[in-house]
This record gives sequence, C-alpha cells and structure tokens, in this order.
Amino acid sequence: MYPATEKAPALYDLTTLQRDANRLLGYTAQQTLDYLQSLYEKKLCTYPRTDARFLTDDMESSVPALVSVAAALCEAVAPGKISAAQICDSKKVSDHHALVPTVSAGKADLSALPAGEREILRLVLRQLLCAVGDACRYAETAASIECGGSVFTAKGRTVLATGWKSYIQQERSEKSLPDLTDGQPLAVSGISNKEGKTTPPKHYTEDTLLSAMEIAGAKETPEDAERKGLGTPATRASILEKLVSTGFVERKKAKKTVSLMPSRAGVSLITVLPEQLQSPLLTAKWEQKLKQVERGELTADAFLDGITAMLRELVKTYKAVKGAEVLFPSGREIVGKCPRCGGDVTESKKGFFCENNDCRFGLWKDNKFFAIKKKTLTKTIAAALLNDGRVRLTGCYSEKTGETYDATVILEDTGEHINFRLDFDTRAKRIG
Repeated sequence: MYPATEKAPALYDLTTLQRDANRLLGYTAQQTLDYLQSLYEKKLCTYPRTDARFLTDDMESSVPALVSVAAALCEAVAPGKISAAQICDSKKVSDHHALVPTVSAGKADLSALPAGEREILRLVLRQLLCAVGDACRYAETAASIECGGSVFTAKGRTVLATGWKSYIQQERSEKSLPDLTDGQPLAVSGISNKEGKTTPPKHYTEDTLLSAMEIAGAKETPEDAERKGLGTPATRASILEKLVSTGFVERKKAKKTVSLMPSRAGVSLITVLPEQLQSPLLTAKWEQKLKQVERGELTADAFLDGITAMLRELVKTYKAVKGAEVLFPSGREIVGKCPRCGGDVTESKKGFFCENNDCRFGLWKDNKFFAIKKKTLTKTIAAALLNDGRVRLTGCYSEKTGETYDATVILEDTGEHINFRLDFDTRAKRIG
C-alpha cells in the first residue's frame, strides 16, 4: 500500500467546458457557446471565447469572493482553505483569463434562468470550487497473486481525503482491496473462462472530437503543443456545425451517446482529396504559422508563398481518382443515357449534360438549331433524342416561307461535336 494524490483540476477554458457539457449534459459545442455568451451578456460569467485555464496574478485577491459566490449558488460549503495561488498564473494567460462567475452572479436567481444557461453556469461554479480545493489523497494497493503457475494482478484504492472531489458526483465508487500480507494463501472461490473479441475504436463525440482538434499536431512538436490544433476555442463549434449543415457529418444517437459520423458525401470528399490535404497536421501547421504571423515571427507573404508553392505542386502531380463521379451523384432526375460513355444525362439550368466529368457531352438549351425553328429544347425532346436518336416535331417555323411544317430531328454525335439534321419521314415519336 502506498499513498498517492490527485491534484485539483484547472479552471475551464471554452473547449474544456464544451467537452464536459457534451459528456455530462449532451449539449453540442455550439449550444454551450450560445448559453455561455448569454450568461456573459447578463454579466453572470466572464468572457467565453478563451483558451486560458488560469487567472492573472492580480486577480488572486478577488478569488475568495468568487468562491463564496460559487459556494452559495451551489448550496455547498466553501473549501476551508482556499488555494487561490494555484489558479493564478499570468504567464499562462494570453488574451483572456479562464472562465469564472462574476461577483454579480451572487445576486442572480438561478431558477429564473433558462435551463441550458443554468446548467452551464453550474458547471462553471463547480469547476471553480474544485480548482481551489485540496488534492484528493488516497492509498493505493497493488497485489500479485499466483494461481496455477500464472500471475494475476489486482489494484484497489482507499480514499483518505476527498479534497476537491467532494464537489463532484462520483461516476463510480473506488474499489478497495482487503488487507493482504506477503505469502498469504487465498482460497479460490470459482474459475470462469470468458472468450471475447477486440472492439474497434469508438466513434467521435463532440467531447472527444474537440479534444482531438485541440491537440492536433501536438505529437509532432510537443514542446509547443499549446499552439497547435485545428481552429480556436472561438471557432471550433462553428466548424462542427458547418460540417453538419453542409452534409459532410451527421449526428447519430445510440442510447445516451450522440456520435459524429461521416456522411456518404464526407467519405467521398476524403476519397478524392490529395492525401496531403486530408491530414489534420497540415491545418495544424497552418494554424501554427498564423500564430507566428500574429507574433511577428513570420511575414504574411512568406506564409502565403508556402501555400502557393504547395498548390502548384499539387496541380502538377495530382491525378484524379478514376470513377470518382459515382461518389458525388447530383440527385437530379436522369433524362437519358449519354450516347458517348453511357453515363447519366441530367438537366441543369443551361441544358442536359453527362454527369461523367471526363465526358463533355451536352445538349444546350440555348441552341441555334431549335431557336431558328422557334422551338425550345425541352426535357421531353431531349429524352427522345437520347433514347431514340430522333424526335418528330410539329409546327416548325420556316424562315424562307414564314410557314410551319412537321419534320423529324435526328441527333448526330461525332464524339467531339453534336449536330442536328432534319428528316421528313414519320417514324419518330411526334412532339408538338
């Protein structure tokens, strides 16, 4: 048995609050930001878009008053000894300090707040109480037990002083081991053999994806990990919402967990993108360079020159994925089959075109051949030309005589050019 401690957590920045709100309350990152922004506008909480988890040194004297506010609103007893110094460090604060309640929040009626705002404020209040609390102390026991020539291990811990953990609801009880001595024989009460399989990694939730976005690129240069990542605390929620609204990511609920799943369009997009652009490390590096530009360590022109050089190389070397057109169906109604490649021809604003990007077949609505005859290339006419190669038109206008006539229009495609000619037989389907 040996003693161990677990230090109090730091205060919330926006991302850690969004993660806890998603894990504990099921809120999306955007919902948390919206609730927090409203609390800020009501002067109940400090500025929300922060990436700091500490207060500045000059705020140390105000911490006891803030803790008193938090304890009163949470109907809890404030820590007997408030360790304000452990949450104040100006060196770890950039533009804005960590999230804490304001002194005026002590006059607020929590029951009058909307449910979402109330729950977010409670998280911020609870985190402040935890952050200034004492470390949680416990005794940990590890045992090695030999049975049948094999060694099995077991661990347990006994809490000696709950410290900061007294303010949070324990998700699981600590497992303790009975008193044991070296060489002590133990009776075997039963043996069971269970067969199992490894499970694949779990899908991202907003909690875990926010964490991954925050540390993207950190493994590459751990000494500057805090400057790496995808987006900023202020933009990550909007990035996730953009992915959902554009149809690249879907929220899917299973039991109490809402996972973020790639849609068919999202998988298709990753499939056709060059491998270099697929890597989150690239975006993390760009975020890092933007920070360098902000600090004056890199010029904006140098940053843009690097991107330009990369794009030029990609244009020269990238080869399109064969068959990629099937990954991005337009969803438009199919008018007919392309006479060149057999692909689907669908209607757009300006005409009827093959959806195979490598095929340049198309029937333009603004067509001089039909315009002279005062006819419009409609979907019905296009379908007949694609399916039968000909269509019978009635009431065609003659520029020479000023009269009308009936004729069959025949589609002729050379593989490069599309032509039409008239035939005056009656075999084609008649269209007025």
